[in-house]
Amino acid sequence: MARTEIVTITNMCMIYNGTKVLVQEKNDDDYCGITFPGGHVEKGESFTDAVIREVLEETGLKISSPRLCGIKDWSNEDGSRYMVLFYKTNKYEGELSSSDEGDVHWIELDEMKKTNLAEGMDKMLEVFLNENLSEYFFYQENNEWIDVLK
Repeated sequence: MARTEIVTITNMCMIYNGTKVLVQEKNDDDYCGITFPGGHVEKGESFTDAVIREVLEETGLKISSPRLCGIKDWSNEDGSRYMVLFYKTNKYEGELSSSDEGDVHWIELDEMKKTNLAEGMDKMLEVFLNENLSEYFFYQENNEWIDVLK
């Protein structure tokens, strides 16, 4: 069994201010609904620099001190892996502005849970909020996807 694999690495960041969080309403046909801003890590880019860049591009806010708090990952049928690094921070500056990725706005965390969340966002929120969880993992068994929180 090979010990290396092709990996796509992305990120997502929960920016919070007291009980409010910054959400993005994605308008992509493949992934839509309420989520947190984020995107792809570029080749040669540090994970931290990538999440800072992605948040700036999608929200107009420059975050600092993002803290890694979990991951979401799965293996694709072609043998490659997809990873989403979860970050959170309450340190930011700048003026909020939406992007082509979707509209951004502040919302109470409890209210967010009642909105049209993007697929899997309810489980991702558990990882963001529960210090005893660090991974949202998917695997296939008998041709069905199974997801677990670890």
